Amino acid sequence: MPALLDARDLRLLTAAGIVTLLLLGLTYATSPPPPAQQAIELPSSYSSNWAGAKAAFLLLGQLGYRVERWEQSPENLPMDGQGSVFVLASPLEAATTAERLAIRRFVTGGGRVVAAGASAAQIVPDADATTVPDLVAQAKTYRALLPSPYTRDAPEITMIAPDVWTSSVHPWLALYGAADKVVAVSYKVGKGQVIWWASPSPLSNGSIRDKGNLEFFLDCLGAPADSHVYWDEYYHGAKASLGSYIASTPLPWAGLQMALAFLAILFTFSRRAGPIRAPAARSRLSPLEFVETLGELYRSAHASPAAVGVAYRRFRFALSHKIALPAQAKLPDISRAARERFGWQEEPLLDTLARSERAMRSIHLDEREALDLVRRLHDYSACLEAASGTEPETIRWR
Repeated sequence: MPALLDARDLRLLTAAGIVTLLLLGLTYATSPPPPAQQAIELPSSYSSNWAGAKAAFLLLGQLGYRVERWEQSPENLPMDGQGSVFVLASPLEAATTAERLAIRRFVTGGGRVVAAGASAAQIVPDADATTVPDLVAQAKTYRALLPSPYTRDAPEITMIAPDVWTSSVHPWLALYGAADKVVAVSYKVGKGQVIWWASPSPLSNGSIRDKGNLEFFLDCLGAPADSHVYWDEYYHGAKASLGSYIASTPLPWAGLQMALAFLAILFTFSRRAGPIRAPAARSRLSPLEFVETLGELYRSAHASPAAVGVAYRRFRFALSHKIALPAQAKLPDISRAARERFGWQEEPLLDTLARSERAMRSIHLDEREALDLVRRLHDYSACLEAASGTEPETIRWR
């Protein structure tokens, strides 16, 4: 009974198994850790770290707010933003022009944006803030600077505020601050409001319990029954797409392994079931042998005039057709027309044509002269077929 697998098949299967094991090990080594184990130092609603904002997000749902994570482009925000709040906390990515226009449209239509950090000021309409490096970030207490719906329940807040508010083209109100800086402002854009914070620390997991922070955050959002909160995760890198979801799973590696296995099976099958073709046999003859044989035939028959005649008639017919002259045209007329059409020198062309006519009728034609005339006619024919309008080098200098 013949063996099912020969030595070559065993080597192929062994190599495929080794590659599969290597891919599995690489998948395990490079797979991202679970979200709870990642050190996310940003106010993301997915993060339970000190600087994260998962507690604030979950709390809003418990208090009756309609809150959802927004992992789409701001271009998909509702055009009529009345009753909607967009929380933009320390975005990590820059916004495109179209996205900034979409946020402006959202606010102008009646929406409200709670923007935290200098990076958020670059995205919301008509805001300007500066980041000031603070090596020792410490929380400080800031008092309300004037009565406002946003400061009603929080006379004081605690904030780590390295960023500094600069200006806006709209009249703005300073909500919280100290003698040396303003840490929270609000201003109107169309029918909506923009509320800017110097940092997102009041809504972070570690600071939301500090005095006044939660009350200030809820005052910025409004009443639960009237507010639909969109919590931005798009600028934190969470892109809601099928491709981004698949990329975070082992499916790409599994697809690669399946593709390699398919290629191995296809290679094995094609070796056994492919069509059988005989190797192409090279011809023992070459074009040069044909030329040499034809030349030897002309030489033995002393047919040099015939060779010149063949080249001359072919060239004259092609030239007459190209310059639109009758086949019976005289040589001076042909040479003059070729000079006007292609810029060729008239005398060398006329000399070549005249000598060719005499040679094709000569019985005692010298082989060297015949070869020279055939070369000249061949060069003219090549320039004529190329339609380059240039004169052959071999004719121009003779």
